Amino acid sequence: MKWLGGIPIDRSKSSNVVAQSIQTFKENREVVLVVAPEGTRKKANYWKTGFYHIANGANVPIVMGFIDYARKVGGIGPTLIPTGDIEFDVQKIRFFYDGITGKIPDKSTPAVIAPRS
Repeated sequence: MKWLGGIPIDRSKSSNVVAQSIQTFKENREVVLVVAPEGTRKKANYWKTGFYHIANGANVPIVMGFIDYARKVGGIGPTLIPTGDIEFDVQKIRFFYDGITGKIPDKSTPAVIAPRS
């Protein structure tokens, strides 16, 4: 993915990726960032929320893309402008992804975020 401009992220330590991504958007409005919110190769209880915080902080839309292995289709869904209310916005995201089947359904994490502490 590096040849496409991909930037690897070391998830084993905190490296302010959200803040760095927001700054990149502020410096260059022609940036496209692709993030898989599940953020893992195994089933988890919650989605990672960095994608949301980046979009909200950089004031850019979230464009929902998908690959539905059950129907053998993929595409681009609606665009969501973050409101700053993550729970409200994730409900809209969850509604869009309801019924879309990943490659390994048993390892898919539903569009749910961790409760606030």
